[in-house]
Amino acid sequence: MKKVNVFESNSFDAKSMKRLLVHDSPYFKVLNFNFKAGQELPVHSHDIEGEVSLTVLEGEGEFLGKDGISIPARTGDVLICPISEPHGVKAKSDLRILVTIAPPI
Repeated sequence: MKKVNVFESNSFDAKSMKRLLVHDSPYFKVLNFNFKAGQELPVHSHDIEGEVSLTVLEGEGEFLGKDGISIPARTGDVLICPISEPHGVKAKSDLRILVTIAPPI
């Protein structure tokens, strides 16, 4: 077993989003991304099979998609999609996201 508290292990940075690798195994990867208000992870995709989930642990922002799609994202919201589908995130307030990727990349 392994326990990680992302609230204690990862901070926020005014210059760029902060990334913490929480877990990496042959079965899935878990990452924590922290964004200050206004920061974003641009829309991107991965040319592989698998799925990604983005869970908002704290704050408000937007889940981004292809063709300018924007879906409100706030504490408790979970976005799940194929990892090959374009996805991104933009923070309206300080935003803490937990990302899982299966299988890991």
